[in-house]
Amino acid sequence: MASKAPKQNIDESQLSLTKPKTTAVGLPAVANALKISLEQMGPLRSIQTLLAVNQVDGFDCMGCAWPEHEKRNAAEFCENGAKAVAEEATRRRVTPEFFAKHSIADLKTRDDYWLGQQGRLTHPMLLDEGATHYKPIEWDDAYELIAQEIRDMEHPDQSVFYTSGRTSNEAAFAYQLLVRGIGTNNLPDCSNMCHESSGSALVETIGIGKGSVSLTDLETASLIFVAGQNPGTNHPRMLSALEKAKKNGAVIISVNPLPEAGLLRFENPQNISGMVVGTQLTDDFLQIRAGGDQALFQGLGKYLLEAEAQGRNTPGLPTVLDHEFIRDHTVGIDEYLRYIEKAEWDDIVEATGLTLEQIKSTGERLLASSATIVCWAMGLTQHKHSVPTLRDVVNVLLLQGNIGKPGAGVCPVRGHSNVQGDRTMGIFEKMPESFHDRLDHEFQFLSPRAHGFDTVAAIRAMRDGKVRVFIGMGGNFVRAAPDSEVTEQALANARLTVQISTKLNHSHVSTGRRALILPTLGRTEKDTQRTGDQRVTVEDSMSAVHASRGRLKPASEHLQSEVAIVCNIAHKVLTGGDNLPLPNSPKADWLAMRDDYSVIRKHIEAVLSGFENFEERIQNPGGFVLPHPPRDARKFDTASGKAHFTGNELEFIRVPAGRLVLQTLRSHDQYNTTIYGKDDRYRGIHGGRRVVLINADDITELGFTDGDIVHLVSEFRGTERRAENFRIMSYSTPKGCAAAYYPETNVLVPLDSVADTSGTPTSKSVIVRLERAEA
Repeated sequence: MASKAPKQNIDESQLSLTKPKTTAVGLPAVANALKISLEQMGPLRSIQTLLAVNQVDGFDCMGCAWPEHEKRNAAEFCENGAKAVAEEATRRRVTPEFFAKHSIADLKTRDDYWLGQQGRLTHPMLLDEGATHYKPIEWDDAYELIAQEIRDMEHPDQSVFYTSGRTSNEAAFAYQLLVRGIGTNNLPDCSNMCHESSGSALVETIGIGKGSVSLTDLETASLIFVAGQNPGTNHPRMLSALEKAKKNGAVIISVNPLPEAGLLRFENPQNISGMVVGTQLTDDFLQIRAGGDQALFQGLGKYLLEAEAQGRNTPGLPTVLDHEFIRDHTVGIDEYLRYIEKAEWDDIVEATGLTLEQIKSTGERLLASSATIVCWAMGLTQHKHSVPTLRDVVNVLLLQGNIGKPGAGVCPVRGHSNVQGDRTMGIFEKMPESFHDRLDHEFQFLSPRAHGFDTVAAIRAMRDGKVRVFIGMGGNFVRAAPDSEVTEQALANARLTVQISTKLNHSHVSTGRRALILPTLGRTEKDTQRTGDQRVTVEDSMSAVHASRGRLKPASEHLQSEVAIVCNIAHKVLTGGDNLPLPNSPKADWLAMRDDYSVIRKHIEAVLSGFENFEERIQNPGGFVLPHPPRDARKFDTASGKAHFTGNELEFIRVPAGRLVLQTLRSHDQYNTTIYGKDDRYRGIHGGRRVVLINADDITELGFTDGDIVHLVSEFRGTERRAENFRIMSYSTPKGCAAAYYPETNVLVPLDSVADTSGTPTSKSVIVRLERAEA
């Protein structure tokens, strides 16, 4: 039997600290995965679900977007994947009786852990204007309420439609069609807050905002950079690929402000030798200052150019640079050279916090590499200068021709299972004109062309009273977004907020004047519509599209699938239901799409290139891989038809005296905003979350001692934001840098502090001071 949900919030007085680990996974990971699975699901259900995770005839893990080989292990999941599955397939339930017992005022006092641990939502619920409690509502009445609010809008841009990365391709495609049928492109999504900088830089430089490598490339690379990323917690199955690369002779360089156990040593639970002996993954650890990555890659480019001038060479080439590739496939090299020539070594050393010897030694690694891959995640994408940083990553790869050849390329590691697929389907506030043209042709309407709101712009519009209706497709918008207090106040200005969810979270208690909770099926559950059992598809980090089919009985008879919810809303709003249809609505049979998802896939096939014979190709084990012109043929969909070198001014964070630069991060018992437990065992943190990791010298110089309780105060353009009662933990991090968990620290991230070009919140470079808390 599954255990009961906790009765209280996390008690931070029980926080304890131990020495950080230097090894990841192994038996502790297996034990913890089983413990949480048994607590949430019980033994039989645990076996039934875990053996179906990421299998060709099973369901795609709702955790990260890491890909699989065609040949799968029997246990094709990681510890955090098991936690994600257990949370969704839990036997705990949040019923109408729960909401009758707990008022909104009560729920607001609960922390993220407590809310998430209560279980699955079972019935559509309405919070009426002025009400203290949610009450049950029937589905038809909920749809009618949504339709009426949308029809009462003065303009389509008074609505905002957010998407989380777990949404399937079919649901995402239907969702964006609904939104554009209403007449707006207000489609903010979780990408806006994470990998938007990656997309911005890659589209500009290589013509496509996706990674260019496969699992085979990663396993056969000569040199791999893992920058601004903690795969041991955020993408644990990536460790198996790095282990294979290591055994094939790869050199792995980790670039991060914090040493992370997963990149130090990996004990693979899939085999005995992996458990007993383990594998040291990292050859070189570059403990870089937060925001210093652009300087590092400019320094590496500078070193390669100096080596070229000295007449040196790289494997397989007569010179350091791949002149043939540069001549035939790139433009802009002269502009890049001008910026690199004026970059000073002293500035590069100051920005990175590394020694000149470390940077030049890394340059030697590049010279010795026949094929180089750079992997990255949020540590590179959430700074003001993230887009220039990633342009300089691409510059270094272009110098040696490391795009479009085996074992080489760019590898932005996505953090949510279908976040890349949602973007492919059209979840983007500024899709290209070619997408709109094909969408219009397929559905015989004129989709809006004016760019819509991204996440930050949506919050600003709601803050300013310009939005009447907010609909969230999955996720936890209020806790994922920056500037928590501003975001909560912004949502409160809406007339109606709608959350399509599997579980309870803070977005259900930070509402508009009226609020709906629409409970939906999870990935683990059987989805049966009028034409029979359905399957959905997802796209992983490496552009592979495959099917996913749940097997469990739904948590409640009152649940509807994401596809059904979208199609039912569209039927009410766009076709009119009992009313006249909206003008310029797409000519779509929404009920047919709801009843048979293959109808949606037919539409996807017609609108999106690369999806030819969609239905037939998802029958294949492993599905199919979407075209990627730079990878497949060294073709680049840019204005010039070639890859673009770019010249970028060197930028880095200069921390004022008496201040620190804070990066927000996850604990090991966490996935995005979902808190699975109270521990971060790899970092030695147990029983609590309000911890700030600081360099020992900074602690002393700022007048504190290890273990002191402090308030974190961020400073931005004359405005202060506060996160209170954090315990100082002396930790290995560069001087001037600190780290603490989100979503607790999202309140410190200013809404208007965003990356240039991409608009991504700067959650990895928050300037803070410490204030001593009163005893």
